[in-house]
Amino acid sequence: MSGAFSPFLELFEPEEISADKFRYRGPETRWKRVYGGLVISQALAASNRTVTYDRRVHSLHAYFILPGDPAAPIVCEVDRLRDGRSFSTRHCRVIQHGQTIFVLTASYHVQEAGLEHMTPMPEVPAPELLESFEQLQSRLRPGAARPHFEYFAGERPIEFRPVDPARFFPPGERRADASQSVWFRTAHPLPDSQEVHSCALAYASDMTILDSTLVPHRKSVTDGTLQPASLDHAIWYHRDFRADDWLLFVQDSPNAGEARGLAIGRIYSRHGTLVASVAQEGLIRPRQT
Repeated sequence: MSGAFSPFLELFEPEEISADKFRYRGPETRWKRVYGGLVISQALAASNRTVTYDRRVHSLHAYFILPGDPAAPIVCEVDRLRDGRSFSTRHCRVIQHGQTIFVLTASYHVQEAGLEHMTPMPEVPAPELLESFEQLQSRLRPGAARPHFEYFAGERPIEFRPVDPARFFPPGERRADASQSVWFRTAHPLPDSQEVHSCALAYASDMTILDSTLVPHRKSVTDGTLQPASLDHAIWYHRDFRADDWLLFVQDSPNAGEARGLAIGRIYSRHGTLVASVAQEGLIRPRQT
């Protein structure tokens, strides 16, 4: 495991300060608030600590209540709501400065056989045929850098490759359908632990999805004209996967209105297996001039 990647894995390794109470160091980033995917993944990792090894998370539902402070520790208090014969339920409250900033409820299930079907993966170019955000930004004319490219470029724990990058170039393509697809994977290999891969997917699932609500409007959450924020988030884990291999994040937005947008996502392995589904409603409030 490379030393550069160790800090990412440490994000999912909390300090246990008392029974079912865990603490993470503040991320201390240059951003004014804590990235939502980090809070989701850390609350999930804390909840995972309280569940027996034979059960895996199959769904989580979460609400963002207050912006997180990057300079303050993140404390997770986990309640063991239920342990049945095949299901376990956990509730995690995330606290900073004595206030609840985020809540998550996760359900765990023993692995068992049953009926199966899935929506097939759409046909898209393989990730090896697509440009990274760094490569796309290099094609912009001098002085025309877009915040979207700057946000995803550089050293990051998650690598993204948009299937249709044309909409990020000004003036942007106006489209009737609110949809987009993005390949992603962790920048370095992960250990053979499905719990770690589930946390890595949770971390990445908050990136790009809210942007799908803005496709018909030729806007982006990073262009400075909006006040964006994740409001609630849900993930359903369907099958085992590796987050350090390419995953296709297929997104569409069925509705936007009253300064909020709803986005639905399906995540496929590169071999076409549906591994997870995601839903998020977010704030997309226009900024006042």
